[in-house]
Amino acid sequence: MTVTRADVARYAGVSPAVVSYVVNDGPRPVAAATAAKVREAIEVLGYRPNTTAQALRRGSSRLIGHVVPDLSNPLWAQFALAVDDVAAQRGYDVLLASTDGGAEAEHRRIDTLAARGVDALILTSVLARPDLVDHTRPGVPLVLLNTFFEVPGLPSLGVDAFGGARTGTAHLLAHGHGPVGLVIGGEAGELREQGWRAAARDAGVAAGPIARGEFSRHGGLEAGSRLLGGPDRPRSVFVSSDLQAVGVLRAAAELGLRVPQDLAVVSFDGTVETEFTNPQLTTVRQPVAAMARAAVARVLDPGTGEERQVLPAELVVRASCGC
Repeated sequence: MTVTRADVARYAGVSPAVVSYVVNDGPRPVAAATAAKVREAIEVLGYRPNTTAQALRRGSSRLIGHVVPDLSNPLWAQFALAVDDVAAQRGYDVLLASTDGGAEAEHRRIDTLAARGVDALILTSVLARPDLVDHTRPGVPLVLLNTFFEVPGLPSLGVDAFGGARTGTAHLLAHGHGPVGLVIGGEAGELREQGWRAAARDAGVAAGPIARGEFSRHGGLEAGSRLLGGPDRPRSVFVSSDLQAVGVLRAAAELGLRVPQDLAVVSFDGTVETEFTNPQLTTVRQPVAAMARAAVARVLDPGTGEERQVLPAELVVRASCGC
């Protein structure tokens, strides 16, 4: 049988209201000895408060919905863990949903989480400009996390992808490894590609060859094989994600190229995976923890902060660039 608040009250010899005060930490104080009796009764009987009823009473579910593209990608997993950690510090739990990067799936997950009564929503999208006009809910704040562009009408947080790519490419050029090739996914002309081109202009050299592929290990392997197997093989390459860079390293090995002796590599994202490649990858690291803190603060304290926040990326120098 389900243990009720009345059962706990009878066991502890108190009123159901006192049990409620102990469980909810108020609104009235309870003597320490009495509270101890109530907690003992809760433990002995195995009482579990009705969270739905609690949410109705206080007008808050203490839940944040977080939509991510793909949890098999270490970057999205790091974002999910960081948001969960920050939310817990604020007394909130997180309902996590994955979409495989599709717009329709994003819309469904947002609608489902909103229907479950979450207090706020965080969307980590791979779409450059997600269309959410018909999928926002009045009274449910939503923030876009890790978007490269401003989305009118919605608060968003992103990394300085242009500046990060420019810095990573300039680092390769400073080694004399130009022209620098590019392995990239997504739309042509996106910010990482723009930063790569800007670094070449700054150095007064021509932009290197481009190979496009999916944001995945396989996508990096396929694009890297095309880029490095041709007659105009570059001496270095900037890669738009860590997962792609892992694929590029494999492509280089299969072609008999040594990194960094024959090919210098810098990636973008800065996930833990870059610490375990051989050689370790020099990477442009996104400030995941800082972005998660800003996103949670933005949805739990709506109306505060800027509509668009862009955080700087950090170049983490390891062995793959030749340093």
